[in-house]
Amino acid sequence: MEILRYRAFTTAEPNPASGNPAGVVLDAEGLTDADMLEIAAGLGYSETAFLTAIEPDAARVRYFTPRAEIAFCGHATVASGVALARRRDAAPVVRLTTNAGLVPVEATTERATLVAVETPIEELDDALLDELLRALRLDRGDLDPAMRPALVHGGNLHPLVAVRAGVLGRLDHDGDAVLRLQDSQGWDGTVPVVERLSATRFASRNPFPRGGIREDPATGSAAAGLGAYLRARGYIDVPATFTVDQGSEVGRPSLLVVEVPREGRVRVSGTAEEMAAGASPGDHGDPIR
Repeated sequence: MEILRYRAFTTAEPNPASGNPAGVVLDAEGLTDADMLEIAAGLGYSETAFLTAIEPDAARVRYFTPRAEIAFCGHATVASGVALARRRDAAPVVRLTTNAGLVPVEATTERATLVAVETPIEELDDALLDELLRALRLDRGDLDPAMRPALVHGGNLHPLVAVRAGVLGRLDHDGDAVLRLQDSQGWDGTVPVVERLSATRFASRNPFPRGGIREDPATGSAAAGLGAYLRARGYIDVPATFTVDQGSEVGRPSLLVVEVPREGRVRVSGTAEEMAAGASPGDHGDPIR
């Protein structure tokens, strides 16, 4: 068994603090659920991926936060793809069987592209939206009037809120209130708060106390969900490719590239770099809740 540490969705400019840390555990067959939770908590990253039944073109993967198992994690998937390319000389496309479904991953030793699961979009109930805005310390006047809030199903549940220019920089959510909502509603994913910067560029901040951190620096599942949301609501012309800037506010600038076809699954790409053994979240600037 190998316990590896990666930063996924790193920026184009060299920066040892960029990207979102993830654990990647190869050959985890001998681990119980309790073992996996203990390892994830010990690493302290928002998610750790545990891979079993590894073949050149396939593997089984489960994801654990320091608190619980979740169905899917984008940045740990990108990290896993790069780790398999580096450590196992994997095939160009590896089919990862996750609790959310089959996720093909195209990977090299530096970059990976995940093909997201199907991502339905539904309305966010008005009363629940008001409760969420209170937890985020925002109000309806902060919302982008051109982009309605939604609940995004994409492996994990994400309530997505689009805000006006200038709001994202002052976001200061109530972590305890967000956690209560995440727990009560079963929102295993982050809470993406997004701002449209241009036709091909978005900025996002993602509170994630359910994952054991105040704010996630890079969220592949939420980025895929954003692509599906924009297509479903007619907010972009497809096919489209756009980028998501995330993590600067917590000292971990990250870059995600999202490809949205006319039909079918959204693709999310990013680079990943291995970190030294023993690297902790605190070593890399993560605000642990």
